[in-house]
Amino acid sequence: MDTGTVRTTAADDAAGRRREQRGWYFYDWACSVYSTSVLTVFLGPYLTSVAESAADPDGFVHPLGIPVRAGSFFAYAVSLSVIVAVLVMPVVGAAADRTGRKKPLLGAAAYLGAAATACMFLLDGDRYLLGGALLVVANAAQSVAMMLYNSYLPQIAPPEERDAVSSRGWAFGYASGALVLVADLVLYLAHDTFGVSESMAVRICLASAGLWWGTFALIPLRRLRDRRTPARETAVTGWRQLAATVRDMRRHPLTLAFLLAYLVYNDGIQTVITQASVYGSEELDLGQSTLIGAILLVQVLAVFGALALGRLARRYGAKRTILGSLAAWTVVLAAGYFLPAGAPVWFFVLAAGIGLVLGGSQALSRSLFSHLVPPGKEAEYFSAYELSDRGMSWLGPLLFGLTYQLTGSYRDAIISLVAFFVLGFVLLARVPVRRAVAEAGNPVPERI
Repeated sequence: MDTGTVRTTAADDAAGRRREQRGWYFYDWACSVYSTSVLTVFLGPYLTSVAESAADPDGFVHPLGIPVRAGSFFAYAVSLSVIVAVLVMPVVGAAADRTGRKKPLLGAAAYLGAAATACMFLLDGDRYLLGGALLVVANAAQSVAMMLYNSYLPQIAPPEERDAVSSRGWAFGYASGALVLVADLVLYLAHDTFGVSESMAVRICLASAGLWWGTFALIPLRRLRDRRTPARETAVTGWRQLAATVRDMRRHPLTLAFLLAYLVYNDGIQTVITQASVYGSEELDLGQSTLIGAILLVQVLAVFGALALGRLARRYGAKRTILGSLAAWTVVLAAGYFLPAGAPVWFFVLAAGIGLVLGGSQALSRSLFSHLVPPGKEAEYFSAYELSDRGMSWLGPLLFGLTYQLTGSYRDAIISLVAFFVLGFVLLARVPVRRAVAEAGNPVPERI
């Protein structure tokens, strides 16, 4: 083969890879609206109000005959969705690696979640059980789809590009969430002007997130390609495959060490995301409009934060940049402890700090882990990664709740989360990532 043909083939390969990367970004653009508008902003308060309308005089609903406080129903439904995701992800991850057909599985999970979200338009009156069921399906499907989506990263980006590609994906997601949240808030705050009730405005916002998810998921499903992998000698169940993955990770202890560090500090990140509004409303006496505006600010700044930290990673390496972000998280929480009540300006400053480190710390963690995955085992290893991300994020809320229960202070509760970032920093700092990449059988980037 002459050199001209070689150059043409290399150029074609690069162009195909860029096309796949651009398509890959759009899945974050598609599904992040669910996380922002549905899970973070609208569904919790609305589903709680639906449950309260179905409650008995003592304030209890009785799903399957079990007495549950109406105010706790949403939290229990989220917990159940995590359990379902934990049970399903190993099965799907094993099937994806065994067959090499990740794209059909990604499409099935994405459209199941999008359909369940769109059907939330039907939540009115006292249909709290329908709402709980749709939440469980949508949230579990989102976790499964994200596991498959993340597992594409080492296939579509060479080692030297992964930090930037992962950061752009997160940036796309946060930009999408912010864009749709602005439209949702216009409809919600001015629902009388549009001739709809407040309840109808919320239902439209919920359903539109499902339609957005399903529509833009078409782009990655058209552009991503399946890579055929050699068939395994034996077909094993998903849980047996997960056990085999954990045993395999013992052969790669440095990969396992990174996953442990990620589990710890990501638990802190997820808890800050879910509890910041509680801290703002209960401890700082801030109104709903202030809290929603702060969430929007986080979404907007997370776009720039993800891109900025991606640039820093290219200069200083992903590990150092993540460690810097964990130090920044610690400073943000310490500042939050001293925020005065009834001062929305300072709460917005805190939200800005969270936004600047949120996207980058998550994006770079994903890209760094992709270097530590043995070739051919992307889906099963990212299944374990997603379990750490989604399935193990209950320790932080538990510590937050116990601290408040024992002290009666949300300030003590929020500062207790510093432990996750300090411990995560120490665990990550001890991981020799260059050696970890080499031992996983992957080329070591110039900066990592």
